[in-house]
Amino acid sequence: MSTVIALDAGTTGVRALAIGEDSQVKGWAYREFTQFFPQPGWVEHDAEEIWTSIEAVIAELVPTLDEPVAAIGITDQRETVVAWDRRTGKPRHKAIVWQDRRTAARCDRLIEAGHLPMFRERTGLGLDPYFSGTKMAWLLDEGGVEADEHLALGTIDAWLIWKLTNGESFVTEPSNACRTLLFDIHTLDWSGELCDALDVPITALPEVRPSSGRFGVTADSTALGAGIPISGVAGDQQAALFGQACFEPGMTKNTYGTGSFLLMNVGNEVPEPVEGLLTTVGWTLGEGQPATYAYEGSIFVTGAAIQWLRDGLGIIDDASEIGPLAASVESSGDVCLVPAFAGLGSPFWDPYARGTIIGITRGTGRAEIARATVESMAYQVRGVVDAMAAGSGLDLAELRVDGGASVMDLLLQLQADQLGVPVTRPVMQETTALGAAYLAGLAEGVWSSLDDITDAWAVDVTVDPNPEREASDALYNRWLEAVERSRGWAKE
Repeated sequence: MSTVIALDAGTTGVRALAIGEDSQVKGWAYREFTQFFPQPGWVEHDAEEIWTSIEAVIAELVPTLDEPVAAIGITDQRETVVAWDRRTGKPRHKAIVWQDRRTAARCDRLIEAGHLPMFRERTGLGLDPYFSGTKMAWLLDEGGVEADEHLALGTIDAWLIWKLTNGESFVTEPSNACRTLLFDIHTLDWSGELCDALDVPITALPEVRPSSGRFGVTADSTALGAGIPISGVAGDQQAALFGQACFEPGMTKNTYGTGSFLLMNVGNEVPEPVEGLLTTVGWTLGEGQPATYAYEGSIFVTGAAIQWLRDGLGIIDDASEIGPLAASVESSGDVCLVPAFAGLGSPFWDPYARGTIIGITRGTGRAEIARATVESMAYQVRGVVDAMAAGSGLDLAELRVDGGASVMDLLLQLQADQLGVPVTRPVMQETTALGAAYLAGLAEGVWSSLDDITDAWAVDVTVDPNPEREASDALYNRWLEAVERSRGWAKE
């Protein structure tokens, strides 16, 4: 028996999980790291702190394991950008986080210059500050980062692989690369034309390898010791789609994390663009294998709204209190929350929207605001599903869910009622880490096929929708009115 270690580099913390051949977690360790907010709408991380946190969780986990480590899988917060020096391995600037909105005006200029159709067709993305490319451009143009031959520009996966291999491997893979605005999802490689449009040197970007396959081996300077293969890498949401065993076209998952990300497997051909959605690479399984593509709806703030209730307003002391508090009232009392703290993502795509609470009366209390927060999570997911169904012609038969908030039975019932389809939570909730482990384990022979993974996927609970749709539709339409009031608020 052997173990695969999954390194999950999230937005607020990092985890190391040991996944056994039976697809069960054999051990784990977690560390939070610092969030920096230098200006309104700006979000930064210290890449060195992320690395030392990774080292710490590995050092904590490895001594507890009884089985040898066969491989390492990595999953990460996708659009966050690190710039570092290849000679020293030191960052040249704080990492700019996917939530950061500082490049909104830059995106507007690119749209006004007529570049949107090219980016949309080549990358499957829109021109929004969410994506990595304009962050890289800002670092070079306004962030004081020099575009010399020693510059490395990469997402968190590339940074961690570089550190784990002590600089021997400067590599990434398609599910992360396709989120940069610099990667052509048709050719599965960096595009010189896209790089030129953003003034990002293609020579500063990492080599792109398949999501499942060798990226390098660990150096003896790491907490793992020398020679452990790094063999599976995927962005966090694509990893969750893989970990949910959504291997057939039409299968769909949603992760309730800091934000919420709904992905639908659409097969091995690049699909036609759908307004309000992204087209993304799901994964590639080895050299010469076709890519699996997905439609994605990216919602910036769901779980982060619960953190705000805890840390910003003090309405709750612990995130686990949100479910019981929200369930203590039958309705929000016509209170609507639009958590556009970092703008609105799919399907609205408004970087200038800002958070809105509307409908407050003298009788509004903690419970009503808590319930409005939970309801907003379900409403935002419905917005994405409606756009997906309308634009693609693909009907949703079931939604597989994971992430921290999926433990809330109230949320699952609200979500099922809003979508009108069953919502299923698997027994194994660590689907993001599990997906990274599966990609690594497939490359190293721990699992022999996708059928092995499908057989291991098991249901914890399935929640059926209320067949009466009228009340759910009315609540959703009311929330859409609140969305309209939030839009464009921060635009000068």
